[in-house]
Amino acid sequence: MAEESLKNTEDINGMANGDYDASHIQVLEGLEAVRKRPGMYIGSTSTSGLHHLVYEIVDNAIDETLAGYCDEVFVIIHNNGTLTVTDNGRGIPVDIQEQTGTSALEVVFTVLHAGGKFGSGGYKVAGGLHGVGASVVNALSEWLEVRVHRNGKIHEMKFSRGDITQELKIVGDTDKSGTEVTFKPDSDIFDDVNFNYEVLRTRMREQAFLNGGLRITVRDEREGHTAEDSLYYEGGIIEFVEYINRSKTPLHDNVVYISDEREDSTAEVALQYCGDVYNEFILSFANNINTPDGGMHETGFKAALTRVLNDYGKKTNMLKGDDKLSGEDCREGITAIISVRLMDAQFEGQTKSKLGNSEMRTFVDNLLSEKLTIHFEENPAVARAILDKAITASRAREAARKARDNIRRKNALEGMSLPGKLADCNEADPALTELYIVEGDSAGGSAKGGRDSRFQAILPLFGKMLNVEKARADKVYGNEKLTPVITALGAGIGEDFDESKLRYHKVILMADADVDGSHIRTLLLTFFFRFMRPLIEGGYVYAAQPPLFKLTRGKTVRWALNEVELEEALTEMRGEDGKSRVDVSRNKGLGEMDAHELWETTMNPETRVLKRIEMTDAVEADEVFTVLMGEKVEPRKEYIEKYAKYAINLDM
Repeated sequence: MAEESLKNTEDINGMANGDYDASHIQVLEGLEAVRKRPGMYIGSTSTSGLHHLVYEIVDNAIDETLAGYCDEVFVIIHNNGTLTVTDNGRGIPVDIQEQTGTSALEVVFTVLHAGGKFGSGGYKVAGGLHGVGASVVNALSEWLEVRVHRNGKIHEMKFSRGDITQELKIVGDTDKSGTEVTFKPDSDIFDDVNFNYEVLRTRMREQAFLNGGLRITVRDEREGHTAEDSLYYEGGIIEFVEYINRSKTPLHDNVVYISDEREDSTAEVALQYCGDVYNEFILSFANNINTPDGGMHETGFKAALTRVLNDYGKKTNMLKGDDKLSGEDCREGITAIISVRLMDAQFEGQTKSKLGNSEMRTFVDNLLSEKLTIHFEENPAVARAILDKAITASRAREAARKARDNIRRKNALEGMSLPGKLADCNEADPALTELYIVEGDSAGGSAKGGRDSRFQAILPLFGKMLNVEKARADKVYGNEKLTPVITALGAGIGEDFDESKLRYHKVILMADADVDGSHIRTLLLTFFFRFMRPLIEGGYVYAAQPPLFKLTRGKTVRWALNEVELEEALTEMRGEDGKSRVDVSRNKGLGEMDAHELWETTMNPETRVLKRIEMTDAVEADEVFTVLMGEKVEPRKEYIEKYAKYAINLDM
């Protein structure tokens, strides 16, 4: 590492002196570029990047499903850390590819931007956009083997870190068709090469929902982790909505399902409103790829939904005079899945987070406008229940607007003053600052005394927090417990949230290491998830980890985060004979720690432990918050009964 740093310094100095010529230009051949900059192709080399390898291979299998040739996929984690994806599609072609003079199979696994998804001959619609999937997986694997069942023969080829180790050859006869890919992720590339079964099952369940009639079997063969799930949903996205709403109270019994096809595109929408929910939950997909940032298909859906509800309200006189529902009113309590399939999908970047095809906005808008209007006319009870909820939401929104305006007016009169209890920091650059949201005035005092005021701000909270899962927006705006948090962060709330105005890029929740502290953290996280979701999605939210135990022997003091660290520290402090006396005290709360102790254990960047709050699965996150913080008691009881066996120490 030191040598590399020295070389970089020499290069920089050389260019600074004008010594910059062709020798400074590096050309990366073939898949070397992928190994050099893996993050450009799979996002990161963390666990998310690791699982992205699996998704790329599975996406290729599902492209066969979209083409009508595959109805079964297996994803198997083996005991040796490898993983196999098998499908019963047509099998990757093994004949000679004209441009390269080599087999199509070799091209798919060794050449970037190669595949059957660029022209109109291989696939009508496909999830793969850039044709980098299989070749990237190959480049980032210690080894990869592919077997193709095609034309009565089994064709096999092997690779290592992108290089061919066994040329394509026939290894047997077969009466099946399909592709089988086995690979071992490269530990030189990834931080961790252990697959997470739950993460894979969640993703595969989503794909099974989106492709009604496709069965995806996920199996874990690792010792001590054995598990298997067969995921099959004939009802497709209708069952997807039912699954998401299973812990909620639907406003109408049946999921509304609408679909249509035109030329080379299809669109389907499934939606259901819930009476005990005040937020919206919309998932959109294009060619089976989740588009978390929406795009044209989602824009068309929202516009049509708002227009149809307003038109129906005027027609039935439920909306009087100039009364008009906003899009936010119309979407309160909705769970909706939007899935489109099209040729030449245009996504923003390799992450494919937003669909850019403008024609899909018109397609989805027209589809929903026509067929949802018909559905409302045929089901007036459902239409009136939805419209009544939207009208109630509109009244609450108006109250929320007044409360929000009061906050803005008050801030303007006070010169945008910050909360009185906030001890702000001196640094002005948000990227360098931290806000500790601390439980209680006592702990807040210790935190203020122990912090580094250059970059650490402290905001103490007191009293019971509002559970926003059970409250409309009008109850959130102006709430005396939440207003200081909103004002301190400075980025707004709900649809007004502006990430660029965020005053701190680390928002650290620091509560006692007990049940009450966990409850406070959960209440705050519920608020962030429902009203400031970009805060979590952007990786700005952390949980501090205060120690549970203090160990003292004479003048020597040690701290332990948990019981495992406690036993290790006790062994060390008792000495070789194990007879030295060590006093152990349970840390009851942050307020009982001196300022210097809180700094040393929980706030010092050099020694502290922070847990970043991440959201890997929006469906699961939505369900957890609904179950734990929502109105219905029965799902919460079932959740506690299911996971109680894993609760070893509730105060950890």
